[in-house]
Amino acid sequence: MTENELSKIIVDLSYKIHTRLGPGLLESVYEAILYHELTKKGLKVERQKPIPVIWDDVYLDIGFRSDLIIENKVILEIKSVEKLSNAHLKQLLTYIKITGLKLGLLINFNEALIKDGIKRVAYGL
Repeated sequence: MTENELSKIIVDLSYKIHTRLGPGLLESVYEAILYHELTKKGLKVERQKPIPVIWDDVYLDIGFRSDLIIENKVILEIKSVEKLSNAHLKQLLTYIKITGLKLGLLINFNEALIKDGIKRVAYGL
């Protein structure tokens, strides 16, 4: 399955979840439900996976924890904030570069319309 096919599944599920629950819940709630829905579809999903930073061949276990990584192809950063900022997009781009993945989705569930809260970040795709 390609990054674009996975992206469509993720966006469709996010829409389904947002339509049913609406905005305003904690990020961890949306993350848990997305994890459940994605694995229910038979997809390999890693949740809260620690990602190290490697500098000068030194493994630094001080990187970050990814919200969800789907099929080792798409990284998903989930937010439930008033408004996404450029810092959120830069953060996701850095995560993409560190992991070597090519596609990331930043989804803010705290929007009235979920389509307004979805940002796609591609790097080398």
